[in-house]
Amino acid sequence: MADPEALGFEHMGLDPRLLQAVTDLGWSRPTLIQEKAIPLALEGKDLLARARTGSGKTAAYAIPMLQLLLHRKATGPAVEQAVRGLVLVPTKELARQAQSMIQQLATYCARDIRVANVSAAEDSASQRALLMEKPDVVVGTPSRILNHLQQDSLKLRDSLELLVVDEADLLFSFGFEEELKSLLCHLPRIYQAFLMSATFNEDVQALKELVLHNPVTLKLQESQLPGPDQLQQFQVVCETEEDKFLLLYALLKLSLIRGKSLLFVNTLERSYRLRLFLEQFSIPTCVLNGELPLRSRCHIISQFNQGFYDCVIATDAEVLGAPVKGKRRGKGPKGDRASDPEAGVARGIDFHHVCAVLNFDLPPTPEAYIHRAGRTARANNPGIVLTFVLPPEQSHLGKIEELLSGENAAPVLLPYQFHMEEIEGFRYRCRDAMRSVTKQAIREARLKEIKEELLHSEKLKTYFEDNPRDLQLLRHDLPLHPAVVKPHLGHVPDYLVPPALRGFVHPHKKRKKPSSSKKAKKAKAQNPLRSFKHRREKRRSTVMPT
Repeated sequence: MADPEALGFEHMGLDPRLLQAVTDLGWSRPTLIQEKAIPLALEGKDLLARARTGSGKTAAYAIPMLQLLLHRKATGPAVEQAVRGLVLVPTKELARQAQSMIQQLATYCARDIRVANVSAAEDSASQRALLMEKPDVVVGTPSRILNHLQQDSLKLRDSLELLVVDEADLLFSFGFEEELKSLLCHLPRIYQAFLMSATFNEDVQALKELVLHNPVTLKLQESQLPGPDQLQQFQVVCETEEDKFLLLYALLKLSLIRGKSLLFVNTLERSYRLRLFLEQFSIPTCVLNGELPLRSRCHIISQFNQGFYDCVIATDAEVLGAPVKGKRRGKGPKGDRASDPEAGVARGIDFHHVCAVLNFDLPPTPEAYIHRAGRTARANNPGIVLTFVLPPEQSHLGKIEELLSGENAAPVLLPYQFHMEEIEGFRYRCRDAMRSVTKQAIREARLKEIKEELLHSEKLKTYFEDNPRDLQLLRHDLPLHPAVVKPHLGHVPDYLVPPALRGFVHPHKKRKKPSSSKKAKKAKAQNPLRSFKHRREKRRSTVMPT
């Protein structure tokens, strides 16, 4: 039941244009973080706010920022146009999402408030042109903002009034500590600041000392994940690595998990191994690869949201490389060295209508588990999290459960009721598929994606026009064969489906070829040899010159 004393957006003294944008977004009431943070921010206080993923933190800082900027323009003395708001985020995808949210809220005041995103390194020239127009709000990663400050294309010392650090607990783990300290030297001595985070850790405490001045701390009394009535969390103990692949095959192929799902693994190499494995069984998946350009990654997310495919394999922000404070994260585990250090999906990226999160690899930290699980059960929708665990990992799983349980002794990660012996009939198929996914196949699959990016790159189009021989070499390079796909594995014979599951599972079956006319069928049945000769003559007539 809603609190009758809770503040509504209409009671916060917001500009009518902002209220109209909020109505258009379908927000009838503010979330808990919005209800508490917006009035304090409008009073001019610095904020340190912790709220779980998907709780509306972006709007909690965007609404007061826009309100303060609009109020200044409407009532303050006429001053030169300048950048007065700065939003720092750890990844390019989050920058794009933050910019989108701010622009949606500023729909009815777009003439008064302009927002620029400078997170993409490849667009430096166009970004300098944007910054020359002095937008009101600039969004970007610390490294890109610092780069523009050092080049004097962005000046904040005399104009900045509002600083937002979003997903603050990720900035240092992404290696932005030195950039952030250098960036702060370019800011004025007095400004209002907001630190938004899903967790409070040592990094957030360090940022608090650097950025905030006598802040109000909002540590909301809410669980870090939705309750069991909305989010169901399960664990399943797999005795071997092979069992993990076998179980995943059964869950997806027999449609035991339906709807959109995210598969999380701990390295990029594992992402491709899993994709090639599932490809053997005609289960379409896509890898969200940090080696690919930002536009390609955003296109993948967009296609997933539009329903082009139902399964994305990803590594989360915590495990693109081991977090090393003060150093750029780019030299992570073998196989991930080329990953973009500012790319990650564990937190904040807006995947729509995710029904299930499958932790194929156990998250490296309890916080990483929370951020992965936060991709589902959003906006009052139900969701499931299923975590695969090997016996040596159970002690680490206990730490995750300890964080989730808090003072409540009740277990949060319930055992997934599944009998592995019922799917033993599929084991030989899984072994066959696993043997096909070699290190060479994984390497070639990654090369193939990069090659496709090069061939379809708009920015390389001019280069290829000037150097056609390079384009021909790329197009006629040796064909890549990532893995040998055996068509029969895509079909599930009825006798292999466990008896207990036959009543409600719907294994994917091969599509039947379009049937020919009855007349053609009859002629073929009467004279199959004639039919063969006819096809051969027809093929000759289409190939041989007259």
